[in-house]
Parts: sequence; structure tokens; C-alpha cells
Amino acid sequence: MAMVCLTDFEEYAKEHLSKATWDYYAAGADECCTRDDNLLAYKRIRLRPRILRDVSVSDTRTTVQGTEISFPVGIAPTAFHCLAWHEGEVATARATEALNTCYITSTYSTCSVEEIVAAAPNGYRWFQLYVYRDRKLSEQIVHRVEALGYKALVLTVDVPYTGKRRNDIRNQFKLPPHLKVKNFDGVFQQETAAPEEYGIPANTLDPSISWKDVYWLQSITRLPIIIKGILTKEDAELAVEHGVQGIIVSNHGGRQLDGGPASVSTPPIRLVMESHCPPSDATSQVSQNEGRQLLGRTTARNTPNRLESLTSPDCPTADYRIDALSEIVDTVQGRIEIYVDGGIRTGSDVLKALALGAKCVFIGRPAVWGLAYKGEEGLREVLQILNDEFRLSMALSGCRNVAEINRNLIQCSKL
Repeated sequence: MAMVCLTDFEEYAKEHLSKATWDYYAAGADECCTRDDNLLAYKRIRLRPRILRDVSVSDTRTTVQGTEISFPVGIAPTAFHCLAWHEGEVATARATEALNTCYITSTYSTCSVEEIVAAAPNGYRWFQLYVYRDRKLSEQIVHRVEALGYKALVLTVDVPYTGKRRNDIRNQFKLPPHLKVKNFDGVFQQETAAPEEYGIPANTLDPSISWKDVYWLQSITRLPIIIKGILTKEDAELAVEHGVQGIIVSNHGGRQLDGGPASVSTPPIRLVMESHCPPSDATSQVSQNEGRQLLGRTTARNTPNRLESLTSPDCPTADYRIDALSEIVDTVQGRIEIYVDGGIRTGSDVLKALALGAKCVFIGRPAVWGLAYKGEEGLREVLQILNDEFRLSMALSGCRNVAEINRNLIQCSKL
């Protein structure tokens, strides 16, 4: 069967991976509401195509941290690629090198950073980092990747503790004996009796991590620091104040705090004040208090025709934002680059994220699906499909290059 879209790869992976492995990759925290909202958020955004723009030539190239990549889709840091394909992260590195895009290598890789670099010496890579109770562990891996030519550090900040992933608990998920977290090979040999959590001893991560650790990290490396896991304007401002070079707007694929915002954002929703506006066919009335209550219920069945994305009515309104990306983009105002992950499944999703202000998007689960299909070749197919879909969506929307993508391209549909 021809693989036409990313859903085809998802279905293949679900059919061919073991139940425990599929559940691990698919898992969200608790009831998986945030995981699912990541997908639904893109469906609430509609495109406003421009016509007669001469799109006979299109260019999908962009830059991240000053380096050119072929199109604005990279690989998010996902763990344990060898569960999906025997070559694991080595295959991922080769695929991203071939497509000339960015690969964020996970600390929890089943291939070492040295093996990854050897497999794809010309690839463009960042390294995802956790802060551990034993700071020496973090410091040693930072020095290793810096010496190997990694171009940035991605500090994950939303895991002081691991979220509750119910199926992993039911399945008693553990790495099979032939696999390990290769970047820590031999490090925890004296702690073999300690309970294991995702390949390393439990309670290894440091829940006391704070903004002062950004300064500590800056003191031990010259690499740019990108913070992954910010979802609010307040933390975005703090990130800028602490001198980081980028933010990945991310809720960890919905695997940490369930009930948090989706990572992609829709434009401001306008709540029309009923005390000032007469009823009309164009705009539904809703009081401020009722509006705030409705914003807590984001599905169409709960809020039919109550909230509008209209921007033209000449009556008092209050702007409220749902989800995270636009809020952070508006706060940062171009001082550092903003990226996003979570919920990207089509090229039009990529276009929408860029229209909302992201410089680049990163995919996690779809990368694993590609590996499960045919390893390096499968992941290359996933990336190529996204590239082709993105190019087509650009052209059909009247955009000839990424510089022409902006918020005028999108609107929020009724919830």
C-alpha cells in the first residue's frame, strides 16, 4: 500500500509495534486531554488564501539559529528509537542529514551521541538536556556533545517529575534487556537495585530545577540554549531576561500536565459585551463571566455559535487567547526565535504554525512511525511528505517563500 500521509504511517506502526511499545509512544498524561487538544487546535484554524500571486516557483528554506535548513520541520527529542527500528537514532540521524533539517537528539537515546555523529557526520543537530540531581551527569553530557559538534542545547524544563501515563503503568513499561539509555552506559552500575523509570534509576531528575540553573548552564557551555516546555507569556519573558536563544513552545506531547494548553495557538477570540451591543446575525452575545466559563470548554459541542474570531464589529469587546503560541510570540516580539511542537500531522499544520509566528516546528511521534515502517527510509518518506504538503499548502495560499507567511493568512473558526 502506498504511504500517502502521516496517518498511514501511524496505522502501520500501531499494527506492527508491540502493544507496550505503541502505548509508550502514544501515551498522554492522565486522560490524554492535552495530547488530543494538540491535534484539535490545528483543526480550529482556517487559512485565508490569496490568489493570482504567481506561485510558479516556491522556496521552503528557512534558518534556525543562523543555519539554513531545507524546510521548517525538524525532529523533536523523542526517546528510545531502537524500540521502533533496530538502528534507532542512527537511522534518524541519517534521514535528517539527507533531508537537510534539524534533529534534536534526546538524552534518552538508545544510541550514544558518538554513534549518532559517526553515522551522519554532516547532520545539523541540537541536544536535548535534563538537569539531574547529580549536576556532574548533566555537565559531562554537555561537554561531550559540545566537543562532538552539536550546535545547541535544548533544556527541557517541564519534567520536575514524570507525568502519569496510565498505560505505561498498566504495562509495567521497561526497556527490553538488549536496550539501554546509551548516553549513560555504565553510569548507574552501582544503583542496580534502585527502581527503574524509563531506563534510568527513579528520582534521577532534579525537581529543584529553577531559573538559576539557566545561568549555571550558561557558565559551563558556549552553545546556544533553547528552552523547551514554556507555555505562558510570563515564562517566555523570563526566558528572554535570562539570555536564552530560543523557546520551544511545548507541552511534551501532552505527556506531562493534562489539562494544560495545546501548544499551537489560535488568534484572539472576541467576547462581545451584551450590555453594549445589540443582537445581530454576525455576532453572538456573551457576557464577560459567561465568556470566561466558556473558554474552559473548548469543544464545538459545548460552545456552538457563542465565541467569534471576528475583528470588525464596532462594539466593545474583550480579547482572550486560547492555547500558547500566539501569546508567547506576542510577548517575545522577535527578540529570540520561537519554535513549536505537538500535533503537527500535515503540511498545512506547518503553514498554520508559521503563520502564528513559529520559526520552525518539530515532530515527535510521526518520526517514530516512519522508523517503524522502514527505518531511515521510512522517516525520509515522512519528512518528504510533510515537505511536499507544506510546499503545496504554501502555493495554494499564495505564499512563494516562508517570509511571506504571516497572521493575515489565518483565522480561527467558530468553536
